[in-house]
Amino acid sequence: MHNSHDPRVLPMRDGINPSCVVLPSSGGGSLVDFLAERLPAVSREDWLRRIHLGEVVDEFGVAATPERAFEPGIRFYYYRELEQEAEIPFAAQILFQDEHLLVADKPHFLPVVPTGRFLQHTLLVRMKRETGLRELSPIHRIDRDTAGLVLFSTQRETRGAYQALFRDRSVFKEYEAVAPFRSDLLFPREHVSRMQECPEQFFRMQEVPGEPNSHTHMEIIEQQGGLARYRLKPVTGKRHQLRVHMNALGLPLMGDGFYPVVNDPAEGDWSNPLQLLARRLEFTDPVTGATRRFESQRRLRDLESLLL
Repeated sequence: MHNSHDPRVLPMRDGINPSCVVLPSSGGGSLVDFLAERLPAVSREDWLRRIHLGEVVDEFGVAATPERAFEPGIRFYYYRELEQEAEIPFAAQILFQDEHLLVADKPHFLPVVPTGRFLQHTLLVRMKRETGLRELSPIHRIDRDTAGLVLFSTQRETRGAYQALFRDRSVFKEYEAVAPFRSDLLFPREHVSRMQECPEQFFRMQEVPGEPNSHTHMEIIEQQGGLARYRLKPVTGKRHQLRVHMNALGLPLMGDGFYPVVNDPAEGDWSNPLQLLARRLEFTDPVTGATRRFESQRRLRDLESLLL
């Protein structure tokens, strides 16, 4: 499945581009039978409802009918829907927009892209709805729990040039975090390690022996009591890298629901956001040649309030 940009098929709706399913080269029976079997998250009755509403359309722009037979190799488009989606009551801001780039300042708790239980309440869909830009696409990701800067490409033609910046590590990234203070650790410091997915919990990462594949520069901005505010500059971009590196030093980030242990808050509990902020991004624009510097307008909690 992928998103379609063909104007003959379904338009973007509420910030959602239609999804696509390709009928395999062999098969028989009815189209509805195939859809219900191939995409069982949608019931047969719901596929029929969508077909009656004209919301299942082939690649030629022809709406499907309940009687339509299976046709090998044909693409069909439909809208992804979630029956129940928890609302996320925090808004993102657009800090910058031109014909190639959009920079958003994301709140905590908001996923960047649609995932299992989030669709409308994701940064990508909200930004598409706000701007009407059908081809908007994130150039990089930050965790749902992390606040701060996310770069989007606004058009396909120049997207590859911006993606290459991140792939080639040509973007300077600076994060801020609040975590415990340890007087026995010297800062500034470089943290390098080998990271990989936890075999028993695929959504978590861990450090393992071996050739390092992750690197973070760390320094302390301020310290008060048993807490400190840290400036973290990732050289590499592994998933959860800053959270894993700090936790490995015995400095788990305040509000971290994954490290050192999984502690998922109840639905709608916004009281303890992860104290991690994607604060700054700098790079030379590969299309215009301009020096780009973006800074988040968001702030983490002050140390005094966290010490209470």
